[in-house]
Amino acid sequence: MTDLTLTPVQTRQSHIGKAVLRWSLYILLGVFALFYLMPLFVMVTTSLKSLEEIRTGDLVALPREVTFEAWRTAWSSACTGIQCEGVRPFFWNSVLIAIPAVTLSTLLGAMNGYVIAQWRFRGANLIFSLMLFGCFIPFQVVLLPMARLLGMMGIAGTIPGLIFVHVIYGLGFTTLFFRNYYVSIPAELTKAAKVDGAGFFRIFWSIFLPLSLPIIVVTVIWQFTQIWNDFLFGVSFSQAGTQPVTVALNNIVNSTTGVKEYNVDMAAAIIAALPTLLVYVVAGKYFIRGLTAGSVKG
Repeated sequence: MTDLTLTPVQTRQSHIGKAVLRWSLYILLGVFALFYLMPLFVMVTTSLKSLEEIRTGDLVALPREVTFEAWRTAWSSACTGIQCEGVRPFFWNSVLIAIPAVTLSTLLGAMNGYVIAQWRFRGANLIFSLMLFGCFIPFQVVLLPMARLLGMMGIAGTIPGLIFVHVIYGLGFTTLFFRNYYVSIPAELTKAAKVDGAGFFRIFWSIFLPLSLPIIVVTVIWQFTQIWNDFLFGVSFSQAGTQPVTVALNNIVNSTTGVKEYNVDMAAAIIAALPTLLVYVVAGKYFIRGLTAGSVKG
């Protein structure tokens, strides 16, 4: 018989080989990380430079003298007529749009997923398939009918109108997330609660919602990112005074009046991206965990 026991030398060589492979992987991942973080580095450093240093210095280099003047200009809300130079009012418009839209779409998606997954009724699969189909309809297809609907409701060009648009368009995704999560919860819980006399809403609020923290985190991150970064709906269904920060950022970057202030553009872009970045930094580790939490069945 062949002796499969490794000698001390072979064991040492195996450990060395594994260590080399592991460190090679770390180095490769580090190179990729540096490659993808380079644009962010350029944005931050450019926003901290003066215009003179941007013209005469290197693009990929630390600022010789740090200045936050570009950040103050990007954040300022000085307005002349309908044109604003800073992103501050539009930033708060995005906050007023994102928070209610995320809250409503998450709550409605949780209730939809709960009904479809646990309260088996005739046509539930068809309804879920139609809502899932809605997730893949291109944004451009719904622009005209949505604009007509907002006009008929009297909320065209308003912040409530934008909230309504994002809630409706996000329902397909939130329903998908919660339905796939709730099918992994044993149906015996619902049956036992019914036997004890609990009704529809009591079961939802007392049993299912407390178990939903992982998928709620996933849904909030997904919806907040989609809503905050949206440009098409913002530019199509808003007007002066109700535009979100992405529309304001586009206006600032594409402005042709006066000298092109690249440091202000970079500072405004970072300000616009900070909320989504903070959301992923704070709750990002729960994102994949929540996505896989309901992948056991269904």
